[in-house]
Amino acid sequence: MLERGRQRAGGEREPIGFEFNDRDFRRVCKMIYARAGIHLAEHKRDMVYSRLSRRLRALGFTRFSDYLDFVEAEPASEEQAFVNALTTNLTAFFREAHHFDALRDQLRAVPRGAVVDIWCCAASTGEEPWSLAITACEAFASDTPPVRILATDIDTNALATAARGEYGIERITDLSAERKRRFFLRGTGPYEGLARVKPFLRQLVEFRQLNLLAPDYGLHQQFLAVFCRNVMIYFDKPTQYEVLRKVVPLLAPGGRFYAGHSESFAHALDLVQPCGRTIYRATREAR
Repeated sequence: MLERGRQRAGGEREPIGFEFNDRDFRRVCKMIYARAGIHLAEHKRDMVYSRLSRRLRALGFTRFSDYLDFVEAEPASEEQAFVNALTTNLTAFFREAHHFDALRDQLRAVPRGAVVDIWCCAASTGEEPWSLAITACEAFASDTPPVRILATDIDTNALATAARGEYGIERITDLSAERKRRFFLRGTGPYEGLARVKPFLRQLVEFRQLNLLAPDYGLHQQFLAVFCRNVMIYFDKPTQYEVLRKVVPLLAPGGRFYAGHSESFAHALDLVQPCGRTIYRATREAR
């Protein structure tokens, strides 16, 4: 594959693209699977070329093979950028809204005086963890609910956006007028067209990088809810099982694991059992 670029004098086209062949694609697939557990199908070839070509251009490479050599030789400087480029960050506020209704019911059943931990495993650009924080405030009718939210992601660029809590005003268009008023500040002057989450929401969320493939997550709290939605679809079945094996013991008694609408775990019924619409609980044996 080679892009064709601007026209030279005399009418000839000057190539400005990058050499990318079957071997390069297979190598990318192997590398991202090893580093992030992401399984890339053949139809993702154009996506791989498009996203990684930006890194080649920035670093001055003309061949994918040379860039991939660089990633493997200099992991400290480029490996994270390689992973970030191939991570998909499709999200929205209150996406799959029924899950937030179920979480609200969980929170309202929490005994008085208890402090609740919630984990958002794939925080992406932040819309999901902020939706969790809003849900907690509404469930307890308080701007300071007894809730701690851990928001993690493998993508450092997405996490930086999430931690800023600042979005184009169009991102909150579908929220009710009450939610916009209570939970967001509308930008003015140089910030016109932006909305920022209010400071009290920020107090509820901690952002941290975490790779779900890591052998040990370093987490010791028990979570009432784990939102791990629309990330398992990028893993093959063995990787899904291994992630579940590490996450399930972190569920508190009565805790729930929230999955994406197209994710199911029939291959892991020794670990989790369905208890709602793409909601799972730990089996007794898995605790």
